[in-house]
Amino acid sequence: MKQEYGRIRPYVTKDGSVIRELIHPDQGVETALSLAEATIFPGKATLLHLHRLSTEVYHVVRGKGRMLLGGETFDLTPGDTVLIRPGTPHRVHNTGEEALVILCCCSPAYAHEDTALLDQQGGEA
Repeated sequence: MKQEYGRIRPYVTKDGSVIRELIHPDQGVETALSLAEATIFPGKATLLHLHRLSTEVYHVVRGKGRMLLGGETFDLTPGDTVLIRPGTPHRVHNTGEEALVILCCCSPAYAHEDTALLDQQGGEA
């Protein structure tokens, strides 16, 4: 199955990032995982959140940022990959001057219901 990037409609997810679901079971694909492209614009941050069931992997494609993962804070640059275990609070802040673009893989597939917001303001990581 092939997905054409230009036909995938972006949306704003619960954490505040702009998401394109590249592969997701809701698209009629038989898969237990999802792959999405997340975009965080300069000066913006996602809301602190966690996923109760999903393991998530972030892979930074473009831009730079700062991530809060559990009790640890670190910088993100292109090529970095981060494992986010279920139940781990996390947030990403774009610290650069261009869009921060991250590929996000979730297993099981991303679901809004699995996302618990821990704050209502995107702050610095």
